[in-house]
Amino acid sequence: MAQGEVLAAARGVSLAPGGTPILERVDIAVHAGELVSLIGPNGSGKTTLVRTLLGLIKPDSGKVERRPGLRIGYVPQRLAIDRAMPMTAERFLGLAPRGGEKERRAALTELGIAHIAARAAQDLSGGEFQRLLLARALLAEPELLVMDEPAQGIDVGGQAELYHWIAELRARRGCGVLLVSHDLHLVMAATDTVVCLNRHVCCTGQPEAVARHPEYIALFGPASQEFAVYAHKHDHVHDVAGHVHAEHDHKHDHAHKHDHAH
Repeated sequence: MAQGEVLAAARGVSLAPGGTPILERVDIAVHAGELVSLIGPNGSGKTTLVRTLLGLIKPDSGKVERRPGLRIGYVPQRLAIDRAMPMTAERFLGLAPRGGEKERRAALTELGIAHIAARAAQDLSGGEFQRLLLARALLAEPELLVMDEPAQGIDVGGQAELYHWIAELRARRGCGVLLVSHDLHLVMAATDTVVCLNRHVCCTGQPEAVARHPEYIALFGPASQEFAVYAHKHDHVHDVAGHVHAEHDHKHDHAHKHDHAH
């Protein structure tokens, strides 16, 4: 997989089931090694566009391109586990179509959650469960990682940690990432390209340019020009249990810094 190669793209895609427009001449592309954030208000067509890119929905017009043989890891927007059916985190990973015990353990370790393997999946925190879903997606050895509203229902600290791990995976594996969100908060720091959707592509480009675009401001309001950027300080290391230690003195030092762009 060559860096910068197009993994999946929509070219002039439109969809209007029953005559109601959902997507109108949409263009989007995700390249190898690129992190694309697809943003827009609720009802803007984000999930429909993702399902179209994945080949689950056929557009009325335009075309969808995917690299032949592309391996995709998908993290859904919501996934509920029946509390009447207790299931450990490792057993949950065992339900994935690919990966044996060695691969499951490796995925948990890679995401810093090896220590939750024997815990009930229903008892995990929101952030831990999202990382478990991400570990499940990794079992597909994805070249393209698609995440639909991954930070929904997670507190700010958990969101920051989740985005850190997504950025780490992108850097380590060189995969493309399509991150879907209705909220810019904590998305911007690791994002290469932002695509703002409201049935059509309102604007696209680097985060700071999109935040100044008139159509973006019209959608999200003037206050949206000032957004939180999460910068993860690399003055610490994560052990296999997911705990954080300073690189030099091994004291617990987990620094979060929020900058504001105008």
